[in-house]
Amino acid sequence: MKLGEPTLDQLRIFIAVAEHGSFGGAAKAMGRAVSAVSYGIAQIEAQLGLSLFDREGSRRPVLTAAGEGLLAEARGIADGVDALLAKARSLHAGQEPSLTLVVDVMVPGEVTARVLGDFRRMFPTCALTLRIEGLGAVAACVIEGGADLAIGGPVIGDHPALEKQAVGELDLVPVAAPTHPLARAGIAPGESRRHLQLVLTDRSPLTEGREFSVLSPLTWRLGDLGAKHSLLKEGLGWGNMPRAMVADDLASGALVELDLPEKPGAHYRLSALWRRDTRLGPAASWLVDAFREGLGG
Repeated sequence: MKLGEPTLDQLRIFIAVAEHGSFGGAAKAMGRAVSAVSYGIAQIEAQLGLSLFDREGSRRPVLTAAGEGLLAEARGIADGVDALLAKARSLHAGQEPSLTLVVDVMVPGEVTARVLGDFRRMFPTCALTLRIEGLGAVAACVIEGGADLAIGGPVIGDHPALEKQAVGELDLVPVAAPTHPLARAGIAPGESRRHLQLVLTDRSPLTEGREFSVLSPLTWRLGDLGAKHSLLKEGLGWGNMPRAMVADDLASGALVELDLPEKPGAHYRLSALWRRDTRLGPAASWLVDAFREGLGG
């Protein structure tokens, strides 16, 4: 048996009748005459060679087994067409079809998750790629064309290829396990240089040869902030961490904030970064504002 090809309109009528439970309800929802809905169902059943609704013995149409089996497919097709049309309208309006965002590892995960949750609702047709990097690698992604927008720290300063807009700042605090020798009161100047410092390393060449709040000649270089956090709690060294990331540890006593004479903590300024030869679209501009609000900038 050769099957026909139902039209999108017929599929929408099928879905409407199934969802509203009657031809009359579907007609009202679609702004159609009941006769047009009835005709549409007859046409799609003829095209498919199947009865989609059982109309006998009931005043309300009931899905047949075949109808139940095909309803999900019909919804998938209709949803796919709706998504295509939404993306086309967004493109006409200048919205980016896709966006690659790089976020500094220092940014609290809760802030990023909240911003991106709102982003998903605001820009459902924009395909997002998220990367998490540290230090100069954040800016490098944008400079090299691998990302459209970054939320990064101050480590590279001003760069001729980048536009920069401040969005907030984070507190970095020196911490260690409570059993660490630097955790006691009355630490003498220079004492921190005698102990292993855990340092986040930069995977990009942008800051090669530069150090950031490194006091001790004894260092372990770590490419992952989560690993640094774990080693600090194990008492393997001391180091600076974003206050928000270690707030629970400070409250529970798993880590202590160090009172060092050198005051190695810092305000870690965060900026939105993008290439000067590009223009931010609506979705990227929204992200800049959302991160500024989320970071209190």
